[in-house]
Amino acid sequence: MTIEKTSTKYEKPIPLKTPDNQPYWDAADNHELAIQCCGDCQQVIHPPGPACPHCGSPTLEWIHYGSDITGEIYSFVMTYVPMLPGFQHDLPTIIAQVAVDQVEGIQITANIINAKPEDIAIGKAVKMTWIDVTEDRALPQWELIG
Repeated sequence: MTIEKTSTKYEKPIPLKTPDNQPYWDAADNHELAIQCCGDCQQVIHPPGPACPHCGSPTLEWIHYGSDITGEIYSFVMTYVPMLPGFQHDLPTIIAQVAVDQVEGIQITANIINAKPEDIAIGKAVKMTWIDVTEDRALPQWELIG
């Protein structure tokens, strides 16, 4: 008897790692959050870049916040039309900008998953979760708390 292994191919685009964002995505692949910080003015930076947008310094560091990440919905949009391949099975897609509790001044944009559209509102509490999309890549997403 032969056992067949079945798997579902991830159809959505996977963000590319660049020299500027690699520590962010490496942390995400380990189900953790890392945020860039300026070594000179100490401002946190997201999305990451090659220099501090506040003071222009190229001296950048990374702060690791772990995997217990929460926040509050700052803004959101729902799309009922798949704008990219792979999203046709996730309609409506709920995309939110979330103010992160653990990092003052940082908002992270990602999908809200496992939620009904009528349950989404500005100010609602969410927690970060990670979806393993390949053996070595994971994407941060948000889920409602409670």
